[in-house]
Amino acid sequence: MQSALALGLTAVTVSAATAGLFGIGSYVDPYHAKVQAAGYVQKTARVNRMTLSYVEGPDNGPPLVLLHAQLLDWFSYSRVLSELAKSYHVYDIDYPGHGQTRTPVDYPMTANQIGADLGDFIAKEIGKPVYVTGNSSGGLLAVWLAANRPKLIKAMLLEDPPLFSAEYPRIKQTVADRAFKTSYTAATKDHPDDFLLYWIHGNAPFFRKNVGPGTPFILTQAVKAYRRSNPGKPPELGLIKNDTVRMLLRGLDQYDPRFGAAFYDGSWNKGFDHAEALRQISCPVLLIQANYSTMPDGTLNGAMSKEEAERAMSLLKDGKYLRVDASHVVNLDKPEAFIKAANGIFLGM
Repeated sequence: MQSALALGLTAVTVSAATAGLFGIGSYVDPYHAKVQAAGYVQKTARVNRMTLSYVEGPDNGPPLVLLHAQLLDWFSYSRVLSELAKSYHVYDIDYPGHGQTRTPVDYPMTANQIGADLGDFIAKEIGKPVYVTGNSSGGLLAVWLAANRPKLIKAMLLEDPPLFSAEYPRIKQTVADRAFKTSYTAATKDHPDDFLLYWIHGNAPFFRKNVGPGTPFILTQAVKAYRRSNPGKPPELGLIKNDTVRMLLRGLDQYDPRFGAAFYDGSWNKGFDHAEALRQISCPVLLIQANYSTMPDGTLNGAMSKEEAERAMSLLKDGKYLRVDASHVVNLDKPEAFIKAANGIFLGM
């Protein structure tokens, strides 16, 4: 994610300097109109102690549940929603800690709690077995569902999930741990009113080194300018050309840092052993692995190493593996490849 961040923000200093931040508040992602035209509707459902926010598509086929990556929200799937609506009845969910979903202050940010609530949503609101695809942390939740609510899941696509690498203490050897540290400090010590601006400030050294000296200031002013023109809406900055980075800033505006804090201290996976869960899964599974690398100090820059992906495949009863030349959020970086993979595992059965 950090390499994509640098790539996506490279043009920020030039664009902002030449435009003087002009027009920031008027930018509208064109996929909002495309998603609406495809028949999607924003909804909420009361599930146990929380109010779950999701976007539902037209009933054009079997139910398909989408679980986005951590730090993002439902709109990160916008590049594939129109195509998916042609063959499925899509439920694109903001799971707890993200988007417009609201949880109590004492809500446990754990796989067991979130997975159980998602299972109850599927059972009560959808009412029949579903296909499910999850990206990153959403993939871990999909694993939880397939292992613990097997009658609800017909087949599953795992989009670059951090299997084993997100477990403590292995997570300390990953680049993601640096982002989780920011969440942990926010949730346990600083308690900022504005997590997005807090996050930009906390990552200022990275921006200065990889993008340019003035980047943190420009980003902060751009976010404030957008909010002035669009009160109540998550920022979408057209001056950032990389879709994943733009979606990241949108997601961070709505993010509950307690979610990332639970990854940092290991509590998110309490009672959820990745290996044991994979052994329990009996439905067909397609595991997609995106690009990754190992830094000189041994830190994993990606969701899984080759060895971790191979271990996951060895534990699945009915698993297939697909290596994709794409960044972590495959559905944004290579939407056509994602659609092909989804139809292959779900419609090709």
